[in-house]
Amino acid sequence: MLNIPCPFCGLRAEIEFSCGGEASRRPAADAPPDGAALAELLYMRDNARGVHEELWWHRLGCRRWFRLRRDTRDNAFAP
Repeated sequence: MLNIPCPFCGLRAEIEFSCGGEASRRPAADAPPDGAALAELLYMRDNARGVHEELWWHRLGCRRWFRLRRDTRDNAFAP
């Protein structure tokens, strides 16, 4: 089982969390609507091996969203 370090509650079991996916930059609020750019943002991911910044939600604990850096090669969380 994967143990995830919640910055608010400490180290907890994976079953308490939901992964929000890769943390990505959002377009500016005043940017004109662009369907192709929105589709790229929502559906296209790099999925490369190595360290990724991800969004996690502690759904059974503090119920907060936070960012974590995880190495996809061995599932180790980086500081």
